[in-house]
Amino acid sequence: MKYKNVEFSVKQFTALIIYKLFLVWLASSTTPIIGKICRKLRYSCCRHIFLYCGKNVNIERGANFGSGFRLRIGDNSGIGVNCTVPGNIVIGKNVMMGPECYILSTNHSFDRIDVPMIEQGNTFQLDTIIEDDVWIGRQVIFTPGRIVKKGSIIAAGCVLSKNFSEYSIIGGNPSRIIKTRI
Repeated sequence: MKYKNVEFSVKQFTALIIYKLFLVWLASSTTPIIGKICRKLRYSCCRHIFLYCGKNVNIERGANFGSGFRLRIGDNSGIGVNCTVPGNIVIGKNVMMGPECYILSTNHSFDRIDVPMIEQGNTFQLDTIIEDDVWIGRQVIFTPGRIVKKGSIIAAGCVLSKNFSEYSIIGGNPSRIIKTRI
């Protein structure tokens, strides 16, 4: 099957339906007694949806990833509770993502002043790449097309509006480098 220039199988589509209707609502992985089971169920399902899904991946309760057919996520990484990420994101290995993060892939066009912004449509979809060993705090917002370099930390509540070098500690609105880990 093909949907918006993305090819997918019946198996992927079925797994996506099961995730969206049932598994997305199960308890978070930290819930006593049933949390580990819920985590395993979501992981087992998402392995069949994502383009690549590494080992020991944690997709938390309420995680929204669009279709996810082009999503790649590495070993020991996760998508946090109630996070929204685009279906074409690349997440490296050992990435921690706090709850309620929001990663954008497009923005509104506003180049023309003779046409109302609401009628100008959206910009082209930009890929977000999160490299290995990154810690993303709670409620971080990514503007489209960000590349988070290896070993970086993004402070809670940050609006990530530009790219920074490896091992940076980033925070604020707009984002700025707080210090380096090197």
